[in-house]
Amino acid sequence: MQSLDEKSISICKKNLQKLSQPYPGRGIGDKEKLVVTGEEVYRIHIGRTYTAFYIIDEKEKLVRVLEILSIEAAHKKYGF
Repeated sequence: MQSLDEKSISICKKNLQKLSQPYPGRGIGDKEKLVVTGEEVYRIHIGRTYTAFYIIDEKEKLVRVLEILSIEAAHKKYGF
């Protein structure tokens, strides 16, 4: 997120707080479970500009954000 302006960083941080309940259908946010190269990965849309990809580690009670991409870059990389 270092290449983003302050406003975009603020929007991303605010939306990532929605991951306190990371599973789709729980809490708020447009979240979806995906299977990428055989692994479960989740995504959340951040506004109409970005998509964050994350994994959930149940054992550690941890949500790890893998990357935040523009929606266009996310579609190119993951085909979703």
